[in-house]
Amino acid sequence: MRIRSFIIAYALVLAILLFADRRPGSTQQDRYSHVVDLTDEQTVKPLHATAPESRTRIIAPAALIPGTWAAGQIPPERLVAPLVVMDLKAAPDGPQPISLDDIAAWESRHGMIPQGAVIAIRRALPHPLSTNDLAATPFPVARDAAMFLVEARYTIGFALETPVDLTFDRTLARQLALHGSYVVEGAARFTSLPPTGSLVIVAPAKNKNPGEAPVRILVMVR
Repeated sequence: MRIRSFIIAYALVLAILLFADRRPGSTQQDRYSHVVDLTDEQTVKPLHATAPESRTRIIAPAALIPGTWAAGQIPPERLVAPLVVMDLKAAPDGPQPISLDDIAAWESRHGMIPQGAVIAIRRALPHPLSTNDLAATPFPVARDAAMFLVEARYTIGFALETPVDLTFDRTLARQLALHGSYVVEGAARFTSLPPTGSLVIVAPAKNKNPGEAPVRILVMVR
């Protein structure tokens, strides 16, 4: 019931935003054309869980540093944000993490990354996820690039298509938590998103796990 109420609340937020976007005086260019649900329908059964849950989950700061925001404590204003989509580069030995040069190249093409955005990292491979892709991988943004995003662009979160293991770089994980940044893993349908101009709504379930929780993630696309 608590999860359902939380999702309903964010559905109301979405409805209000859509209504406001269609108010008299809005220009055609400012309107959102459709909504994309990035929540993956695939389910997993977490350890000690009684029922399967969506594999789209939020890693809150409290999962990285106890005492910081749990999923249900993240301020609502940090759950509705501009969405930026960046692509990983393909390489013979696997996709390369986003670097400072990649960010500079992205901004030269699309303009400065909006303040307080969520960054979605799109995989280099066009085919659907395979079993091997479901294994946890290191964070797909280099440490210096990630710190630039959270400190210079005030990035509030990252959305990934695959599971991530933040213990590969504990220093980076700690910095993400200290800056209040969250990570959404196991999202889907990034191929349908433009690089910029969208609005994302992240709706985590309030459960007993302080650090991680199932999440619904919706994107309003222009």
